[in-house]
Order: sequence, then C-alpha cells, then structure tokens
Amino acid sequence: MFRTTTTAFFRPSIAIGVALAALATAMAPAAHAQSSPWVYRARAVNIDPADKDKTGLGLSLSRKTIPELDFSYFLAPNWATELVLTVPQRHKLYSNGARIGSVKHLPPTLTLQYHFNPEGSFRPYVGAGLNYTSFSGVHFEPAVQAALAPTLKKNSFGLAAQAGFDVMLDKQWSINVDVKKLQMATEVRSKGANVGKFRIDPLLVGVGVGYRF
Repeated sequence: MFRTTTTAFFRPSIAIGVALAALATAMAPAAHAQSSPWVYRARAVNIDPADKDKTGLGLSLSRKTIPELDFSYFLAPNWATELVLTVPQRHKLYSNGARIGSVKHLPPTLTLQYHFNPEGSFRPYVGAGLNYTSFSGVHFEPAVQAALAPTLKKNSFGLAAQAGFDVMLDKQWSINVDVKKLQMATEVRSKGANVGKFRIDPLLVGVGVGYRF
C-alpha cells in the first residue's frame, strides 16, 4: 500500500492556486472594467467513472455525488479562469462486480473558459484545462491483499474539457449547470509487477448556485 504525506497531498492544489493568482494579477486592469471579476459557485456533482480497465481484472469504481466549490476570475468580459476544489472522495473499488477495496481521490482542476453572452441572463460557456488527481487511502480486502499485494500509482495528470451555463437570477445570484470530462488514470501493480493501467476518465455533471462579488 502506498502512503502519501499531507504536504505532498496539497502541494499540487497550492501550485494551481498560485498559477490562477498570477493570471488574475496580470490581467487585473481588464477584469476590473466589469462590475466584479470574481464568481464563487457551490455545486452538487455526480461522478460517473468510465472504467476503461487495461489490467484484465475488470476494475471499476462506484458512482458518487459530492459537494464542490469553484472560484472563477474574469480576465475580460468573455474570458475567465476557474479553479475547482473539493475534499478527498472515497469510492468503492470492484473487480468483475465484486468489491475488493476502496480508494480516495482529490481532483483539483483548472480551466480557461470562454463565455458567449457575458451580459445576458442566459450565459453559456465552454472551457478546457488541466486536471491533477491524487489517490490516497487505498484499502484492499484482506484476502486480496494477501494474494496479490496490489498497489496503485498515487498521481495522475490529464486534460479537462468543460461546458455549462449560468442563468442569472439578479446581478449577483445565478443558477449553474456544468459538465466536465476529465482524463484520470492510475497504474496497477501486483507484488511489484506492472499489471496495467486503469483509466477512470470520469464524467462530472454538476448543478449549483453562483454568487458574483
């Protein structure tokens, strides 16, 4: 079983936040031409893993609905960056339908968005960016651990694609619907030998509320 320290666990999230802050600072004059450059959202997000298993073990993860926060900064009326954060989420791990353990993952995601109608009441957008996922808290059932001594690679980097829209309730409050597709994978080892790659590549569908400061 692999282990990861708290510092290593949060370092990628901090790096993403620093990158977002640097972009915001560089574009501050354009952003402040609007009433406010910041939008905060809270969503309920359903995670639906694609489960593209290359190990021959029939691996799959459970679906789950999680809370999520995101912070958007408008660089210009049509352009914004979005940082998505949540807490580590535990999923059940299956092999050919039988539960063999569980794993946590934390997938902070940074995207650059284009907003098509930034002054209207209906504001659709598309986005693309990067996802970093940290796998932790890996647990296998005792019989599986004894027979196979399996481990998972703890880090994953991939692309992210996004589409969604905001429906403005007034100048500050909005209803948000958001869909993301993430590249997410881990290498599976048994007794130190590489068994293959387990591609999770989840589809994330979220609904929530936003507030513009």
